[in-house]
Amino acid sequence: MKISVIKIGGNVIDNPEKLEEFLQQFAKFPGYKILVHGGGVMASRFGESLGVMPEMVDGRRITDKDTLDIVTMVYAGLINKNLVASLQALGVNAIGMTGADGNAIRSEKRPFKEIDYGFVGDVKEVNTSMIRHLLDADLVPVFNAITHDGNGQLLNTNADSIASAVATSLSRGNEVNLYFCFNKAGVLVDEKNENSIIPLINEDIYAELRKENVIHSGMIPKLDNAFAALQKGVNHVWIGKAENLLLSTKGKLSGTVIERHRYDLY
Repeated sequence: MKISVIKIGGNVIDNPEKLEEFLQQFAKFPGYKILVHGGGVMASRFGESLGVMPEMVDGRRITDKDTLDIVTMVYAGLINKNLVASLQALGVNAIGMTGADGNAIRSEKRPFKEIDYGFVGDVKEVNTSMIRHLLDADLVPVFNAITHDGNGQLLNTNADSIASAVATSLSRGNEVNLYFCFNKAGVLVDEKNENSIIPLINEDIYAELRKENVIHSGMIPKLDNAFAALQKGVNHVWIGKAENLLLSTKGKLSGTVIERHRYDLY
């Protein structure tokens, strides 16, 4: 079975025109597919309107009880159900999911070290057989960034990490490709120049670019997740703009690509 796991973030969700274009491309995307989404921009805006100001450390959200309530309402409710409804209108039989639904994704509350992130989870287990049953039934899972710990506690979980974990869990016995859609054309040498795309990247190049601070901030967890996924059996990772998603299936240069067979050669 060939499966595509596609992740979008708040930059797409918060822009109605970009979102509509992406969903049309997603509807046309070939084969079995899974959508994973975040939505931090909208969650922050809703929180601020309720007097709950977002607190971020190194790009990661501190999630106290009030914040957890807000992100659950926004991610699992407002955003997720609007995405599902929009996909249904495009002929995609989507089903909205948190990690708690069908025990799909179980996480562990991040332990307190230097920073207490609150109700933030790190993925520990993915219910691969259940997700396979959904795909076999021609359903398209749409996962948001809420998981659970198996003891009744919901947890806010990084959507990139969820996409990577779902892709790696399904890679056993399947050909799985992982797509990270965000607001840049790919991994860039110069973040202000959209034409400075690095078309192919490996760990040596990645280490050098991090050392030179060419790659920093939010791109680091994306690439960390990409390499972790490849090491655990994912076939192909693509990073680029949501509007170029379909181009990536036609062999056209449209973002940054990491492929396992190339990766193994380095």
